Amino acid sequence: MTFHRRTFLGATAASLAAPMVMGQGSPRVVVIGGGAGGATAARYVAKDSKGAIDVTLIEPSRSYYTCFFSNLYIGGFRELSSLAHSYGTLAADYGVNVVHDWAIGIDRDAKTVSLAGGGQVPYDRLILSPGIDFVDGSVPGWSLAAQNAMPHAYKGGSQTELLKAQVEAMPQGGVFAMIAPPNPYRCPPGPYERVSMVAHKLKAENPTAKILIVDPKEKYSKQALFEEGWQAHYGGMIERIGPDFGGASVEVRPDAMEVVIDGEVEKVDVCNVIPAMKAGRICDLAGVSEGNWAPVVPATMQARADDNIHVLGDATSQGDMPKSGFSANSQAKVAAMAVRGALTGSKVFPARFSNTCWSLIDSDDGVKVGATYEATEEKISKVDGFISQRGEDADLRKATYEESLGWYAGITADMFG
Repeated sequence: MTFHRRTFLGATAASLAAPMVMGQGSPRVVVIGGGAGGATAARYVAKDSKGAIDVTLIEPSRSYYTCFFSNLYIGGFRELSSLAHSYGTLAADYGVNVVHDWAIGIDRDAKTVSLAGGGQVPYDRLILSPGIDFVDGSVPGWSLAAQNAMPHAYKGGSQTELLKAQVEAMPQGGVFAMIAPPNPYRCPPGPYERVSMVAHKLKAENPTAKILIVDPKEKYSKQALFEEGWQAHYGGMIERIGPDFGGASVEVRPDAMEVVIDGEVEKVDVCNVIPAMKAGRICDLAGVSEGNWAPVVPATMQARADDNIHVLGDATSQGDMPKSGFSANSQAKVAAMAVRGALTGSKVFPARFSNTCWSLIDSDDGVKVGATYEATEEKISKVDGFISQRGEDADLRKATYEESLGWYAGITADMFG
């Protein structure tokens, strides 16, 4: 996969192009969050500055489990270990100082990040890529205290492992329920690919089981493709209740394993609750959020609240791009170029962005949606797009799935080296 150098446009670019006058030592960039946005940004700033910038990556996890492709683990198409990635190459080959700790505060005046383990890390530019947190109370009856009984599995790792184990332990003929999230949320096709992967597993191991989707949205990403696939592969297994039939009025009772839909009680065996989402908490602590998300300048990914902070990926309010790993990776390169231009005076180029989201419906039945984007003053704006078509032949669907495998290998190499 080819990745292109990207950066920012316009007056903002002109104001950032001159190198910052520093005191003794190299300029310092601190990145918080080691996922598709943060790891990519740290690697590109370190790699392309060739040692001229000191880069610190703050990430509590020593092994990062990708949320993207985690549904394929649930479906039995991947091992959990294949989703785990180390930060060792970033440290050894690119000179990134990797700090495994929680960032718990940001002093924007002093330009320091406070760590849970004590101490502070100074920065000249700060890049935030914290991913998502959940909106308290968005699903009545559910809180993080209930995540073991009713997992969200929308952050990679142990929650994904737990949900798969619960699916495997379902009684014959049992009911798997998903409470789907409202817009906007991480990975728009993700809940429906997950339904596909759960159905794939149940078809083989528990063919009389049922899947119930309780959805507050009138429509969702790749809807026609998923519904065509469900009918072809899992006929009669999957039922979706949209807002017209109570999908927007739902309560869960984790202790009793019940879902209440518009007043009607449904007994379920597994319940995957995917709540409403917001930017990771560090954005609030930094004071760069408005409402649930952090608004950014499209051409540079700078926080609108602070020119010295850039925000990437799922946490942002940026315009037309979906919240996805591909998007975060694309935005990270724009931010990395902006940061290098500001701190070293390196050449910059117009910001360009792209995204593709692949989904697996059943064995070798892959579909995709994607687009290219450009930065305007107001937002990241979609230029053109594409989507798989209904009725495609099996060879094309298999090729689409195989393309996704190549993308996963490519993006994780691009993130972690």
